[in-house]
Parts: sequence; structure tokens; C-alpha cells
Amino acid sequence: MSEKKNEYSAGSIQFLKDLEGVRMRPAMYIGDTSFGGFHHLLWEIVDNAVDEALAGHCDVVHVTLNEDGSATVTDNGRGIPVDIHPEEGIPAVELVMTKLHAGGKFDSESYAVSGGLHGVGISVVNALTEWTEVEVFKHNQIHKLGFSRGLCTKKMEVLGKTERQGTRVTFRPDREIFDVDSFDWDTVRGRLREMAYLMGTSGLRIELEDARSEQKEIFHYPEGMVAYIRDLTEGKERITSEVVHFMSDTDYEGKKYSVEVALCYANDWHEGIFSFANNIRTADGGTHLAGFRSGMTRTLNTFLKDQKLLKKGEIPNGDDYRSGLYAVVSIKIPDPQFVGQTKAKLGSREAASIVETVVNDKLGTYFEENPSVGKLIIRKALLARDARDAARKQRDLVRRKGALSSGSLPGKLADCQQRNNTTTELYLVEGDSAGGSAKTGRDRRFQAILPLRGKILNVEKHTASKILANNEIQTIIQALGAGYADDFDVEKCRYGKIIIMTDADVDGSHIRTLIMTFFFRQMRELIETGRIYVACPPLFRVQKKGSKAFKYIHDESELNKSVLGQGLDHTKLIVPGGKIFEGEELQNAVAALQLLDRSMFALRGNRRGVTPEDYVAMGTVDGTPTHMVLEASSKQKNWFYNETDWSAFVAERSDAKFWDGPDSAILKDDADFLSFTYHERDDVEKALGQIQALGIPRNEVDWAGGFRMSSGKEERETMNPAHLLKLLRELGMKTIEVQRYKGLGEMNPDQLWESTMNPDTRLLKRVILEDEFEADRIFSMLMGDETEPRRKYIEEHAHEVHIEV
Repeated sequence: MSEKKNEYSAGSIQFLKDLEGVRMRPAMYIGDTSFGGFHHLLWEIVDNAVDEALAGHCDVVHVTLNEDGSATVTDNGRGIPVDIHPEEGIPAVELVMTKLHAGGKFDSESYAVSGGLHGVGISVVNALTEWTEVEVFKHNQIHKLGFSRGLCTKKMEVLGKTERQGTRVTFRPDREIFDVDSFDWDTVRGRLREMAYLMGTSGLRIELEDARSEQKEIFHYPEGMVAYIRDLTEGKERITSEVVHFMSDTDYEGKKYSVEVALCYANDWHEGIFSFANNIRTADGGTHLAGFRSGMTRTLNTFLKDQKLLKKGEIPNGDDYRSGLYAVVSIKIPDPQFVGQTKAKLGSREAASIVETVVNDKLGTYFEENPSVGKLIIRKALLARDARDAARKQRDLVRRKGALSSGSLPGKLADCQQRNNTTTELYLVEGDSAGGSAKTGRDRRFQAILPLRGKILNVEKHTASKILANNEIQTIIQALGAGYADDFDVEKCRYGKIIIMTDADVDGSHIRTLIMTFFFRQMRELIETGRIYVACPPLFRVQKKGSKAFKYIHDESELNKSVLGQGLDHTKLIVPGGKIFEGEELQNAVAALQLLDRSMFALRGNRRGVTPEDYVAMGTVDGTPTHMVLEASSKQKNWFYNETDWSAFVAERSDAKFWDGPDSAILKDDADFLSFTYHERDDVEKALGQIQALGIPRNEVDWAGGFRMSSGKEERETMNPAHLLKLLRELGMKTIEVQRYKGLGEMNPDQLWESTMNPDTRLLKRVILEDEFEADRIFSMLMGDETEPRRKYIEEHAHEVHIEV
């Protein structure tokens, strides 16, 4: 090695300016660059808006999921400062958007308590977005700035006058960084609902709107955490009729802390405790949760002794006291110390003693005033103790029979040869028939097969002793070899992957749900450590006519891609002017057309005043439009091809009422003008540029004669290039045969292997615990004893079911 290569000097040190480091190592700031990190960007912006509510300056937050994959968050708070920063010489709003560790959270006078503490949230979001627009409604003026990938691309300007107050942030996560394309309604809905519970008593209303599907929901809970507990235990039989709720403000070393707790007990054996710090969900718990648990145990032990309720047996332990307990623990804490930027775990040491003291004091007082409630809880804990003892005896009995012993394996298990529990796989297969095919088709070295006969026991409705008495569940426990309940040790699990493989019909879905209920309730660590998977057998087998070659396809979108590929063979595209595309030239043209198709996806449905085809047709020498303003009275459309002309049009009509989106201060029906912004314009222009470079006309004036596509005797015509992909798919369907699978039993062993079990070609879905609140609620509602919530759910969602004939 040369001396120069070994040299370590000042030139070896990399200095990443501004937000370059965020883009280089995004996972350091947002956890990952997939689904979780994508949504974390939205949480950061929402947390900023809620911090305004925490400070007492905001009571409405509106979140819109836009058609183009972007999101908009609007609040009616004070608005980010727009005055010039005395040291940096730029507007404060630009500073907080482009610099790490710049924000108002360091100033205890501006925010006594907040979720953001590092000053990196909104600047990190800005760094990881294709574009961001910030509008600040302050001092009766609209201030607007534009950013892209951390850089300010449009300096602050005043658009006009307004009576609004607050901030609106619209951003599109960067597709160069994230492998997710749009926000998930259910995920966003769950997070916002959770936030509204915690802020309910402050009067905060959170509005969510999905511009893609026109779904709308408002979250407003004046009862706050009491409503949270009631909804959390929906579908459960509560043994405490009222929700126990208390809160306390505490001074600690000159700083003010606030603790709030709501809890109740249900007639089941599960535990559901959710913890928050400054309204941020701490999924991994932390010191405040530890303080709550120790406070509960100590208080209940004291009550048990004072009331002389222990007649025989041992004192219940902490797990017994938490059996059937559903609680929400929230702490407002100055300068919180989280473990990592994603704030999943609170590390502030003082939180444990503060929460424990509050629980001892408030809960102890509550039991003194309501001894009957305390006795019900103690009785529940004693039953849990007895159930734990009964389950232990049942385990011992089953072990003596050899069913749960570590050296014994179920007879119908076809085990694998390897013993490495990081590479081995266990398939839980529906039925003996599919199980037989799987045993024949598998790779015996690392794949084990366990056929399940019928439907396993619904563990949601039964005690641990009854669960252990079920043969199918005994078989699963025995095969995994990691114990059960208190004895369960995920590290001892004999397999690195547990794969549920059932048919894609109603019975298969039911069996899969029963198995998932068992794992969620009895072996949750398997889910938390990412060991549970669902196999995805293909829905289609596509074969070209006259050929032996075939392909397995898993969904409709993949089928469309395959059909499109088939359509390229022996196909010609003739564009206006006479140029002919075929072979490699046609493939390049289709790639450009696909980019155009994706970029215009948000315009489908005509909810923003124009169809994709019409939008392309509106292109001129200045490109495609950036804005369109529709006059409400005359329905006249005014098109704009740059921000300047659009801003001037709006400014000239300062007395008119403009509706500019779902979060507009003006109702759509009351507006004089409807204003639409086409953020996808840059993507459309990029695609049209590629099309034009290939020789395909991009402007309507050059489309005379139309576009023709032919394959053999088949021919299709259109006057707009945005239709070309559809025509190509129609031609492709003429050349292939499509077989649809309805069950595993329709496949022979080699087909099952190559389509569903071969690690090189199969598709697996990993089961992750994303929203514990919603998962607990859904399992209880769908699988529990209470029928009314289940009936209501079915009535509300019946219209979403599609039956194929």
C-alpha cells in the first residue's frame, strides 16, 4: 500500500454542509427509508403543529393527503416567525427549514413543553423531500417560500392579505430516497386519532382529509384520555364500570412536570398499556412506563394488605395486577431525553420516580374513596394468579405426556435437516392436501412443514389452560420449541421464519386470522422480532400463446406490467409525422410513456379540474401548466405556466374569495375562485422531454393524424399519447393466456415450490406490529365475545367487499 493512501490529513475529513449529511444518512434521523421513515416525515410536521396547541396557541390542525403523494399540514397557531434573523440575515422561517438545530424549542419561554427538542425535525423533513412549500399566515399577510432537497428555491414573498393565522406546510417525500410512493390512510388516521385523544381536553380538533378518495374524518375528544380508554376497550366486557382517571402537576428541581393516567380493567387476560411523552407515542416504553408499573404494583399490594383480601396463596405479582389492565400513561416533561431521534423510548431518569409517586398518591386516594373498585381489581388479580398457576399445571401435565418437551416433536411435522434457528423456516400449511404438496416440493435442508387440520382454537375467548389443551395449538408450541406464556423464550425458537401459508379464500383468511390471534396474544415476541411471515401464492399464471414459457403473477398491477411487456412483441407505433417505432426504439418509447403515466397518476378522477389527457393537451412552448384558477360563476378556466403570473392574478383580486385546497379558510361552495396547483408538473415535463427527444410530438398542434399502434391484424388509434399504454395493453392481452389460482390445492408440488416456497422467486409479507392500539382493538372486536361491535363493523365495511363471479 502506498504512503499516500495511508495519509490521514485535513483533506481526509469530510464536512457536509447544511443538510447534506441528512440526505447521505437519512436513517440516522428518521429510522429507515421505507414505510416507517416515509410517514415519520409527516409526524414531524404534525408534532410541530401540536406543539403550538400544547403552548396554548392552536386549536385546529388540518392534514390533507394529496393526490400527487404529497401531504399538507395546516394549523391556526402563531405562524413560524418571518422576520429577519439578526445573526443570519435571512427570514427565520427559512433558517428553521434549512439549518439543523435551529428552532423555537430551545427557548423555554416559547415552548415550555414540546415534542421536538433537537431542532432538527422540520429541517430534516425539508432535506428529504423533492419539494416543500411553506405558507405563513401572519401579520395579516400570506408569506410563501419554496424548497427542494434542503435548499431554498424560492425566497420568501408576500402573496397578499389574509385574516388567517398559522402555518401551512406541503411536502412531497423524495422518491430518490424512499421506496414508498404515498401516505397510508389507516396509518395516518391511527396516529392523528391518538394525538386527538391526548389533546382532547385542551380543545384541539384534528381534521384528516384524503384528496385521493375524498375520505374525511374529524378527531375531537373533549373527554381526552377517558375517551381513549373507552375506545380501546370497545368490544370488551369491562369489570370496572368507570374509567379511572387522574392527573397531577409536579415541580421537580425547579421544573414543572405533568402526569396524566387513565385506566380500566376488562374481563380478559391481556395487557394493553400505551405510554406517551409530550404527546409522542413511546412505542418502546421507557422510564415513565416503568414508574407506572411499579406504582401500580406497590399501590395494589398496599390496598390488598390494608383490606386483608389475601385469604390464601401467594401475593399476586406485577403481571397478575396487569392482567386485563388497559391504560394510557402520559407525561409532559421539559427537556425530555429520548433514546434516538425517532423518540420511541423515554430515557429521562426522573420520570420513573415522578410517575410512580403520582400513581401511588392518586390511585391510593381513589381506592380509599372507592374501595369496591379496588376489591374488583384485586379479585381480578387473584383470578389471574390462579389462572397462571392452572396454566403452569397444564403445561406440566402436557410436558409429562411429552407434547411440550424440548426433545419431542409432533408426529405430523416434516422437519428440516438444518438446526440453525436463523436460517430455518417453518411453514404452517392449511390442510393435509396442501401440506402433502408442500412436503414433496420443499427444500428439505432448511424448510419444515406443519400441516394444520381445520381451524385452530380461537384463543381470544379462552383461558391459558384451555388453550394448552387444544391439540393443534400444542402441535404449534411443540414444533417451535420455545416454550409458552411465562416460559416463552423467543431465542429458543427452532426456526428463523414462521410462515403462514393458507388459501386466498374466506376459509384461508379465517385460519390465518386465528393463527395470527394466537401469536399476537400468546407469543407476541415472535411478531416484535420479525419472525412471522405470510406466504403469498400467485393469483395468476401467464403463458404466451404457442409458447411453453410462463410466469407467476401476484397482483393486478404486476399482471398489467406483464401484459404490457407482451404487447411490445411484433408491435409497431406510428406517430404523427410518420415515424415508426418498433423493437428497441419502441421499448425506449414505452419507458418514457410509463414515466408520463406515473407522473400524471394524481390527475385521474378529474378532481383537480382536468384529466391527464387534457393536461397534456394544455402544453405549450412554455410547458404544461403550474396552476389553474376556475371562476366559480362562469366555470371559465384560467391557465398559468409559472408562479409569477398566477401570483399576480391572485393579487389583483385581493377582495375575491379563493378556495385553494381542502384546508382552505374559504368553503368551496362560498368561493369566487377555485385554485388548483399541479405539483407534478416537473415530473410531467421530464417525461414529455424524453418523449420529444425520441421523436414523439408532445404538443397538441403536432398531433394531427393521430397515433396508430398495430400488431398483426390488430390495430388501435388515439389522438392523445396519454392513451398509448392502454392501447398497448389491449394488444398484449390478445397474445397471452391467463390462469387464475383460487387455492393451494390447485398446484402440484413443483408449482408450489417454484411459485410460493423458492426463496429466489417467492413473495413473503413480514408481519409487523405497527399500531398496537388498533391491533388490540381489531382482534378483540373480530375474535372476542361481544357481538354488537362486530355487527357494527360488518355493517360499516360491507360495501368494501368485492365478490368475483
